Amino acid sequence: MKIHNLLCGLGITLLVSTADAKTIEFGGGANMNKLVAAADVLKNSEPFTGSEITLSGEVVKVCKKRGCWMTLKVDNGEEINVKVRDGDMVFPMSAIGKRAYATGVLEQFELDIEKTKRYLAHRAHENGEAFDASKVTEGMSLVRLKPDAVTILEMQ
Repeated sequence: MKIHNLLCGLGITLLVSTADAKTIEFGGGANMNKLVAAADVLKNSEPFTGSEITLSGEVVKVCKKRGCWMTLKVDNGEEINVKVRDGDMVFPMSAIGKRAYATGVLEQFELDIEKTKRYLAHRAHENGEAFDASKVTEGMSLVRLKPDAVTILEMQ
């Protein structure tokens, strides 16, 4: 709980201390009162699945076709996907390299090997990357955030 409070305070301080920064907001902006450590969520997602939380990280990828998802790199170096229904929000490519806060419901999916291949092929296609389905040997767990509000800090 102390870590949670510390992270919330740090996030709020970061937002307040960037008075010279512009922000891009979707859905009224992220709810900083629900900020949790993304590393903790990725370590054990079960307690957070189905709950509305706020995660933060550096935007490292954005959907090139529709801007319907972005990938956040969190403090421990892991990544989490933030996905909206096409057209609900359009994340700009210019968000790459920026700090983002996303508030939404955490989802978790267990994909069998065939669904894993389709998912990874789709992601590769969206990114214009090659994909070799023969290298996929097992299913995967997918944890992502379905946001209803996002704040992206645009530094001047």
